[in-house]
Amino acid sequence: MTDPEALDHAWDELVATARRTVADGLVVGTSGNVSVRVGDLVLVTPSGVRYDRLGPGDLTAVDLEGRQTRGTLRPTSELPMHLAVYRATDATAVVHTHAAHATAVSTLVTELPPVHYMTAALGGPVRVAPYALYGTEELAGNMLAALRDRTGCLLQNHGTIVHGDTLDEAYDRTAQLEWMCRVWLAAGSLPGRTPTLLTPEQLDAAGEQLRGYGQGR
Repeated sequence: MTDPEALDHAWDELVATARRTVADGLVVGTSGNVSVRVGDLVLVTPSGVRYDRLGPGDLTAVDLEGRQTRGTLRPTSELPMHLAVYRATDATAVVHTHAAHATAVSTLVTELPPVHYMTAALGGPVRVAPYALYGTEELAGNMLAALRDRTGCLLQNHGTIVHGDTLDEAYDRTAQLEWMCRVWLAAGSLPGRTPTLLTPEQLDAAGEQLRGYGQGR
């Protein structure tokens, strides 16, 4: 049995992260969704409910097969993508947004060019998953292919999806991805100029450096 206090704490963190996506302009209205895995349960934002209206009593959870085990609100329509990530990786948090710059880039290329070394934080150049109708297993499958050896991808004509070991990590990677998309669009907007891109060797070196970044544990 999952500790009820652990579930309540995880829900509070999930709601705070979801509200942060709105405050930081990564989603509009009720678009996007957030989830966190606690044991064999996945807590998810509910479908079509504004994040500022969610409270402790709105906890929504499913098992790894998608069966609702907690709450009365219907889980996000993008549940297939979230569950696909948890089944295929060791991730414990997923953030999906409709961030404007990332969505724009998803309509232009099949891979975000490596304009910054933070590309390495996502495992390498960020791929674009081919378009499929939202909420479908087809979209989840396209996403998994684009996420191979990566912690984030773009969804064509749709947005972003990023995973991590914590909600903070998944959110920070999401924000970095949106920022890199914004940089690439800005750099590529000058007529006659082409952005300088990092080489695979430079990205490998950055990835190694990033593994020792911060204060450690």
